[in-house]
Amino acid sequence: MHTKRLPIAGTTATIPAIGMGTFGSDHIEAEVMAQAVKTALAIGYRNIDCAQVYSNEPQIGAVLKESTVARDELWITSKVWNDSHGKANVIASAKESLMDLGLDYLDLYLVHWPFPNYHPPHCDVESRSPDARPFSLDEFMDTWAGMEALVAEGLVRHIGTSNMTRAKLELVLPHCTIRPRFNEMELHPTFQQSQLVSYLTREGMMVIGYSPLGSPNRPERDKTETDLVDMDHPIVVEIARAHQVHPASICLKWAHQNNIIPIPLSTKEHNLRSNFEAIHCDPLTDEELTLLKEVESNNRLIKGQVFLWEGAAGWQDLWDEDGIIAR
Repeated sequence: MHTKRLPIAGTTATIPAIGMGTFGSDHIEAEVMAQAVKTALAIGYRNIDCAQVYSNEPQIGAVLKESTVARDELWITSKVWNDSHGKANVIASAKESLMDLGLDYLDLYLVHWPFPNYHPPHCDVESRSPDARPFSLDEFMDTWAGMEALVAEGLVRHIGTSNMTRAKLELVLPHCTIRPRFNEMELHPTFQQSQLVSYLTREGMMVIGYSPLGSPNRPERDKTETDLVDMDHPIVVEIARAHQVHPASICLKWAHQNNIIPIPLSTKEHNLRSNFEAIHCDPLTDEELTLLKEVESNNRLIKGQVFLWEGAAGWQDLWDEDGIIAR
């Protein structure tokens, strides 16, 4: 089965409509993730979402080197981690990812988080960097200058943001020589962020949705007692029963039919295959899509507590929920 591809406005390029996430640095060994990428490519995936901080790009690069899939069919994303902000660091980080992945260029390079607040792998929810600080437009634009330089050098085809809010984007966009074409963000039926998605679309940015299944295997630091489970929601379960599929498929159909590019993570062939097939057949009806709007619960799962700075009131300060950037 060939993957659907979506046009990227203002370009002749297209992006595969579903990707495979590779965040495994906290709980999945690099070789296991690389083998999952190999399986995914055999199934038909052509969009692999990587990041330097996931600590598995060299292993994934070895799989890409062995693959018979043509490079121009692939879409490979990577991201600059928070400890490499600033123009010179961004360029060096991208070149390291290119070397590790064995590629001449990246299809997409993202600023992983909009501030340079770093945490080590395997840390707990109380972990804080002593150098953590709130968002700074000047610091971000210095980082963005590195992103733009990568495009100018031909090392990166497209650039974008991740975990960005409207308030931050409204500050950043007027200063960009090359505007971001993508924003990667948490999206699933109980956390639909419809207003932000609409804003991004109006600004000509495409949306990539991480944790599209509600991230049941997210690190313990990202779990709280109030979290909801998308795949257990009665409406999701009811629609899954009607389609005779796992509730995960309904989450992915919802994303695809709302113009979101989901990047589910799995290392199991059965799940990789069913995730891939979910967006390619048996779409949801208009009535089902309307029903799924009722699932929205503002259920943010990746709260980002480890990125907080001294003096921050709480994780809400990361997300500018009142439209004001916390200082």
